[in-house]
Amino acid sequence: MKGMRNMKITMEKMIAKLNDDIEWEYQALIQYIQHASLIAGAQYDAIQKELLIHATEEHNHAVLLSTQIVSLGGFPSVKIKDVKVSKKSLEMLRQDLAGEIHAVERYKERIYEAEQLREYGLRRILEDILIQEEEHKRDLQNAIEQAK
Repeated sequence: MKGMRNMKITMEKMIAKLNDDIEWEYQALIQYIQHASLIAGAQYDAIQKELLIHATEEHNHAVLLSTQIVSLGGFPSVKIKDVKVSKKSLEMLRQDLAGEIHAVERYKERIYEAEQLREYGLRRILEDILIQEEEHKRDLQNAIEQAK
């Protein structure tokens, strides 16, 4: 993604990228709900509840992105990226962690792009989303360590 910083961002490209982000948020929401339902074992009781909190936060991210897309003149996507599934609890957590790592990188890039467009309100919303995605990443890293 860092190589993409040389490309000039336009409002149309930003809206397209935000729509891509919203599709990832929808995917995360569904994946967290499914994983929370399937994860099994006493060692996962606390993380099961945390996954449902993550799902709620991903939903909130989708709402925020949708509102921003409309305010920028776009039309929010209803597509969903591919949901990762597994029957193994530890693998589910690894899938969720991979999604959060990807989200952190995307939002760092999106913040930079919002800055380029001088869309400071959007930048602030993206920063708030990034903070939560980084928390999700830490939660999952800790859960994986504890489950080993």
